[in-house]
Amino acid sequence: MRTLHSIVGLLALLLAFGAVATPAPMAGAQPEAVQAVPSDVHLFYYPWYGTYRHWDQGGHTPPDDIGANFYPTLGAYDSGSTAVLDQHMAWVRQSGAGVIVTSWWGQGSYEDNLAPAIMAAAERHGVKVAWHLEPYGNRTAASTVADINYINARYGSSPAFYRDAAHGNRGAFYVFESLRITDWTALEQVRNTSIVLAQTTDTSKVAHFGGMYTYDGIAGATAPGWKNASDFCKANGLVWAPSVAPGYLDDRAVPGNTTPTVDRANGAMYDQQWNNALNPATGGAPSWVSVTSFNEWHEGSIIEPARTNPPGGNGYLTFDGAYGTTGAAAETAYLDLTRYWVERFTGGVTPPVNPDLARGRTITASGTQPGYPASNANDGNQGSYWESTNNAFPQTLTLDLGSTQDVGRLVLSLPPSWGARTQTIEVRASADGSAYTTVAPPQGYRFDPATQNTVTVPATARHRFVRLVFSGNTGWPAGQVAELRAYRN
Repeated sequence: MRTLHSIVGLLALLLAFGAVATPAPMAGAQPEAVQAVPSDVHLFYYPWYGTYRHWDQGGHTPPDDIGANFYPTLGAYDSGSTAVLDQHMAWVRQSGAGVIVTSWWGQGSYEDNLAPAIMAAAERHGVKVAWHLEPYGNRTAASTVADINYINARYGSSPAFYRDAAHGNRGAFYVFESLRITDWTALEQVRNTSIVLAQTTDTSKVAHFGGMYTYDGIAGATAPGWKNASDFCKANGLVWAPSVAPGYLDDRAVPGNTTPTVDRANGAMYDQQWNNALNPATGGAPSWVSVTSFNEWHEGSIIEPARTNPPGGNGYLTFDGAYGTTGAAAETAYLDLTRYWVERFTGGVTPPVNPDLARGRTITASGTQPGYPASNANDGNQGSYWESTNNAFPQTLTLDLGSTQDVGRLVLSLPPSWGARTQTIEVRASADGSAYTTVAPPQGYRFDPATQNTVTVPATARHRFVRLVFSGNTGWPAGQVAELRAYRN
């Protein structure tokens, strides 16, 4: 189990879309031509699970009771299972990422012994493998150099071994908790073969390293030091690989732990952290983006699918509501959003299957309270919001979709920390912005912090303009919206 530093905040671009179908697990030999995937997004991957190995963390009794707040779609699986590995690699492909960074705990460790099977599965699916060097007992700079040489020698001939063509065709090694060791001079011995990344944003602690990463899924919410680290890496020819996470929650794995949690906010947090990684104001243009994590279940940072109907009686959470999805679609929602961000980062052109039609569109309002403009309802930040002129119902919020679109539902959010309230909302639609037709009659919609203050409004329309008419609010005498999203279905 890791210990992360505590830094939480808000700055985001909330971009969302629905789910795509989960590909069937692939088995056997790799097809003759596996389509290449981007190699600049790396998913931290954990192969430490066995027949109840690791799943019992925190005093739990698998298979139904595990040390995690979410429950895997695959159940309490064995990381050595060929079927599990094939499904994992298929999901990695679905995410759009091309590299996993496998957790490695020393020569001859459990994770080292599973590496051949991981490499074989990755090869079958066209996925590449980099290495996360963990802080095993008595690790030193010299032993780390020996480990890198060992990994290069033992696994370097595999087609799945990741090498970055943009940086001398060298392999990638992330060193977790690199600050435990003060003198890393020994890394000069492997500089020509390997890119070794320090886990820090302190530029005074990276002498002899080939780059920097953060791992911390809590700090990613505010990106502390990211701009300085990014600028330093660019100026010195180093790799900058900030880490983004969908959330953090370890209550079941570490009972009584005081580590802060980071709520997923139905996907808003993941978008927020990705935006921090790509935004020039908080770093921008990273060499790679690392994702914390594919399957660190103990910390609740996973993008691996989680069951929407987990075993009862254990208080498990689900992904239901993520990006407006439910059921099977919600289980893969974080894979699907990862794909969107991968394509945005790498310049891919594949559009999401069910995109947010409101993304980037113009929003106007009939009235606005000073400091809370209509544009806040579409800025990707669930912490900011539009508020209408107070004590002046009815008030309207109008979305211009740019062209005629088929809309099936709207998803509305308020800041997740707000108290519960019910807003009375009618939905109207128009082809020209002048003559409006009611497509959803006035109804009370309850915004509750227990459901991330998010509601879904069924509203079938084929028009360019969609207008919300607010006629009541039990929490404040005005219309209020933090995020407005629109979907086809």
